[in-house]
Amino acid sequence: MDALPARLRAIADLQAPEMREGAGRHEYDGTTGDMSKEGVRAGLARLGGEELADPHDEAHTRVAEEALRCWFGDLQAHRTNPLVHLDELDLSCYSREYAPEEERREARLNHLRAWPQAAATAVDSLDRVSAPTARALLAAARGLAAGIPDDTPEDVRRPALVAHAALVSHLEKAARDGDPSATLGGDALARLMGVRDGLEVDLGRLAERADAERDRLMERLAEATGRLAPGRPALEVSRELVRDHPGPEGVMEEARMWTRLAVDFTRERGLAPYSDGAVRVSESPESRRWATAMLAWAGPGEADGDTNYFITPPDPDWPEQDRQEWLEMFSATTLPAICVHEVAPGHYSHGRALRRTPGQVRPLFYSVAFIEGWAHYAEELSVEEGFGAYAEERTADRPGARFTAAHFEAGVWLEALIRVTRLAAAIGVHTGAMTVEDAARRFAADTALAGPAALAEAQRAVFDPTYGRYTWGKLEIQALRERARREWGAGFTLPRFHAALLELGAPPLGLMGTALERG
Repeated sequence: MDALPARLRAIADLQAPEMREGAGRHEYDGTTGDMSKEGVRAGLARLGGEELADPHDEAHTRVAEEALRCWFGDLQAHRTNPLVHLDELDLSCYSREYAPEEERREARLNHLRAWPQAAATAVDSLDRVSAPTARALLAAARGLAAGIPDDTPEDVRRPALVAHAALVSHLEKAARDGDPSATLGGDALARLMGVRDGLEVDLGRLAERADAERDRLMERLAEATGRLAPGRPALEVSRELVRDHPGPEGVMEEARMWTRLAVDFTRERGLAPYSDGAVRVSESPESRRWATAMLAWAGPGEADGDTNYFITPPDPDWPEQDRQEWLEMFSATTLPAICVHEVAPGHYSHGRALRRTPGQVRPLFYSVAFIEGWAHYAEELSVEEGFGAYAEERTADRPGARFTAAHFEAGVWLEALIRVTRLAAAIGVHTGAMTVEDAARRFAADTALAGPAALAEAQRAVFDPTYGRYTWGKLEIQALRERARREWGAGFTLPRFHAALLELGAPPLGLMGTALERG
């Protein structure tokens, strides 16, 4: 692993969890970053330095620096957002087999030894946590302790658990007594979104794009469900479709099958530059169960290894109706689209390309709007390229209800409606136009989600204010693809466009045009 120059190290030090897990920089194993008020001020003061030779990488680095100045300087996220500290404490990264078991075990022990100080820092720093934010993250905070192995020495376990209990108690108090509003404000949200991607963001215009995209998706959904149940309302049919789902155990087997099909299809059609490596499907660690599904890839800075595709099961203590509504997210209609998003040609394919990305900047610093935008783009790309018919043919002999291309398309549009509703909810919640409860009702009205699943999506807006990035990123990638068609003319192909784009790593959306100049 190459040593980082001082300028890049200063950026990396302010995001240690992302470095060890996303980028595979394992010099951050067994440590926590200094997220104290003074530590963050000192870290921000170290940002900046000698200009890089490559103009694109220099621009990418400046965006990374400005994003940190906004997040920790302007918005004081280490004081308002518990997720900053929960990520620092999270031990789930050591479950991936990126190194020998003994090496990872020692790193986990060292990390646990750092818990008392890190948790005390969190309690001291988190003095501006809103009640909705604390409530939304309490389950994840409590779940951190589940990552402590049973064979942990008592002299490490006990201080860690005491520190963890103090942090959970602090968040429980914030959930009761904190500010009832989690609103950032429109100007702050627009700045946060824009600075992270090197763009100016007009929230009013973006909200209009979201509404137009919702209307387009509703039309596509109606077309797909019309092939399955002619003459009936699209969301009515969709809500029946999502009730057809396996039980908690069956979800994993179904996900493994769809993962295999998605990888095979992507490889055969050349939709991503690389389809090597292996994907392991398993239940999400308890500390990550604020998300329904997620992917952890082998980072560019580490030895190659399996990619982990995590799926969150319903809580066994929930009432039966709540458990069934949660499982609707993994229905026979929607799970294939989720697997395309998380695996191929989505996140897994992207992660394989990141391992070949040149230089030090691109494998290290990521636009999350690009990462999620690419995976969301991959869903619609798969519709365009015929994955539904491909899957229909290859699942024709399975027992049970017959899967058709229309089912896949309906699933993609249903997932896309969730993504675009996230964008509307983020703008609504953080401009004060919506409460979390309003946002949950919007999810229930514009998507097939219901009950705790709709509420979980709405609550995510308070601690993940830019989670509208899925639709935003997809729209920007689609726009760039159309520009490539015009500029490259007869030389345009999807493999060429995708390879040129992914060679940039996970670039800020405002810098994606380099792909057309260099591709």
